[in-house]
Amino acid sequence: MSDVTYPPNATQQLVDIDDIKDGVVYLKNGSVRAIIMVSGINFELKSEQEQDAIVGAYQSFLNALDFSLQLIIHSRKLNIQNYLDKMVAIQQQESNELLKNQASEYIEFIKGFVKKNDIMTKNFFAIVPYDGNGVKEIQRGISRFIPFLKKKKQTVDESREQKVGQLRQRIDEVVGGIEQIGLRAIQLNDDEILELYYNLYNPQDVSKDLSSKQSPTTS
Repeated sequence: MSDVTYPPNATQQLVDIDDIKDGVVYLKNGSVRAIIMVSGINFELKSEQEQDAIVGAYQSFLNALDFSLQLIIHSRKLNIQNYLDKMVAIQQQESNELLKNQASEYIEFIKGFVKKNDIMTKNFFAIVPYDGNGVKEIQRGISRFIPFLKKKKQTVDESREQKVGQLRQRIDEVVGGIEQIGLRAIQLNDDEILELYYNLYNPQDVSKDLSSKQSPTTS
C-alpha cells in the first residue's frame, strides 16, 4: 500500500497492540478491534428530504447496535510535491509552446496556492470492538435469576477464534448499517491498519500525496 519503511515495533511501543492479523487488531488485554473506512458525503448539497432520510437512517443504524462504536475523523495535510514533479516533467516534454506556457502557469498557481493554504484530506473510520468474555457475561445475567449458579466457579472463557467470530458478526452489522445510509464501508487490511497507526503517531515522517493510491473514501 505504501513505500514507507516502518521501524520495527514503532507502533506497538506506543499503543497497546499485541498483533495485527487478517484485518483484526489484537490488544494485549485480550480484546479485538476492526477498523472500517467509511466514505464521506456532502450533506449540504443534499435536498431537505434527502437530509432527513440520511439523518433518519443514521439514527436507526445507531439505535440498532447493542455494542459501542467509535467514530474517528482523521485529518492530515496533503503533500503534493510528487504531483508537482510530474506536472513539471509533462511540461518539459510538451512541444506545443502554448500548452507548455499554460502548464507552467498552472504549476506556479498551485505552488502559490499551497504556500497560502494548507490542503487537507479527511478520512472517516468506524472502530468495531469486541472485548470478549461474552460467555461469562451471559452466565452473570442468568445467575441473577438462578441463585445457585453463583456458587459455581465461572471458568468458561472465549478462545481467540471465538472472539474473532463475534467481531466478524459485528463488522457485518456495521457495514450493512452504514451502506443503508448510502455510504461505502470497507474494512482495512493489515498493511492499511499499520499505515494508519504509523501516520497517526508519526505525522512528521509520512504525508499523503495526490499521486498515492486512492483510499476507499474517494472511490
